[in-house]
Amino acid sequence: MSTALPARSEVDRRFTWKSEAIFADADAWEAAVAGILAALPDLVEFKGHLADSPDMLADWFEASEKVQRVMDKVRVYTNMEYSCDAGDQGAAARADRARSVSAELQAAMSFAVPELIAIGFPTLHAWVASTPRLSHFGHHFERLEKLSSHVRPAEVEEVLAHVADPLSSALAVHGVFANTDMQFDPATGADGPEEVAQGTIGALLTSADRETRRTAYENYADAHLAAKHALAANLAAGVKRDVFFARARRFTSSLEAALTPNHIPPDVFHSVIRAFRDNVGTWHLGSPITVPYEQSVEWIAEGVSPLGEEYVNVLRRGALEDRWVDIYPNKGKRMGAFSTGSPDTPPFIFMSYNNDIYSMSTLAHELGHSMHSYYGRRTQPFVYSNYGLFQAEVASNMHQALTRHHLLETNHDPNFQIAVIEEAMSNFHRYFFIMPSLARLELEIHERVERGGAITAGYLNDLMADLMGEVYGKEVDISGADRDRAGSTWAQFHTHLYNNFYVYQYATGIAGAHHLAERVAARAPGAADSYIAFLRSAGSMYPLEGLRMAGVDMSSPEPVQAAFATMADYVGRLEKLLPES
Repeated sequence: MSTALPARSEVDRRFTWKSEAIFADADAWEAAVAGILAALPDLVEFKGHLADSPDMLADWFEASEKVQRVMDKVRVYTNMEYSCDAGDQGAAARADRARSVSAELQAAMSFAVPELIAIGFPTLHAWVASTPRLSHFGHHFERLEKLSSHVRPAEVEEVLAHVADPLSSALAVHGVFANTDMQFDPATGADGPEEVAQGTIGALLTSADRETRRTAYENYADAHLAAKHALAANLAAGVKRDVFFARARRFTSSLEAALTPNHIPPDVFHSVIRAFRDNVGTWHLGSPITVPYEQSVEWIAEGVSPLGEEYVNVLRRGALEDRWVDIYPNKGKRMGAFSTGSPDTPPFIFMSYNNDIYSMSTLAHELGHSMHSYYGRRTQPFVYSNYGLFQAEVASNMHQALTRHHLLETNHDPNFQIAVIEEAMSNFHRYFFIMPSLARLELEIHERVERGGAITAGYLNDLMADLMGEVYGKEVDISGADRDRAGSTWAQFHTHLYNNFYVYQYATGIAGAHHLAERVAARAPGAADSYIAFLRSAGSMYPLEGLRMAGVDMSSPEPVQAAFATMADYVGRLEKLLPES
């Protein structure tokens, strides 16, 4: 029978994120924004005075942190609110305003980094050693010194801060179009029509009914194909933004501009792509199970239990009592899932839970991010409270790996095992097939623009289809309309390709996580403690150093190669469980 999503106003408040934990209402949000704007002149008063004394510099850090903390809360509120209902015009206006205010704040603070560099790093490190209020800034100044050649004069930095808002329009436009204006024909299967929406497409693509899966996939892809020229022009604008910032900051390429600020050597990116291409042959290749939300939380909690009682108790409270999670789909809810928050808010989770094992895995993934944020933000000072995606994707995939290990070890029913392995294969497909393929596309299109080339819909579709065809091999025929639909994959990732060289880190994350999960699940001495120490470190260490402390060397190709071996093992186990045809 036909199903329809509820309007946002019809969703039970118990299953929504706890917005009042940040602001009581929109008026309180407006007051916070007004407070940020009122504080900008006070921040500008520090201009030209950071070198006056170590205490003056400490005063600057305290004053700017105070305003940035409020800005973070403003952003978290609008990000969650607008994502949950992209059709809410009040939420859309607040989201747009938050981006503008953030740019104004960054512009007001833009003089600070050039002034810090002018003070001189020997002096800054001497102040760290002699001034208690600055004692925790040593690693921050060390990072800044490594990036100092890419910092421009204060007046240029101010301009770059101001243009960040208009140059982010490509991402904003894509989101508005995909989440509000794009319409999809319903999927049609044995049970009748099913609404295709950003919040339901994942569940429809894993439906037990083949016709539902087929029509959902085709109708979703076809809607993107119908808009491919506009979407391609929009993505081209996003890539040109990346190239502009890379050149403005004197990087040799967009790839270097993306990796250097996170202190990731470019060879880590290329190593992932090489390992992926070396193992494409792995891809040449039960019944679904119902998992209510509460059962999902229970299985995840049992899976991560080797990390300790405190860890499990925090996770349970967040997922079941403190309303960290906006759980179910509704009209206007954008696609995907994410964890967000700031040092002064809970680590909220956005998702669309569909009572299946795939949703359970997504919840495990996002709770991994949220627990990372919980421990990091409670441990580190504000300057180190954030961490990069390179670390983040290890924490999220760690939860999925531990949960799967628990389920496969404790429930030996063949149908259940098949369902768990199918979910694992789906996750590997996304992170070890789609994401590396998108990373290859991303490198190609950035290098094309850097050479002065153009990006068109036809070019993008052909390139994407060729990349996917290479991995599918001869076993999968993608020709005719299927080639067009496979080629439109670039258009269906609504935020990823607008974040400069973002997607390769999913592959490094799943590789690092599986390496660490084996030791933690086996309760190897010190494994859980070193992993918790990694979570607590947040941004206080370079990403590769933090992961080495946890127990994995991501500068080596070995974890990625080992993850392919894990995937091959899943394939072998699945073949033994499935009846011979």
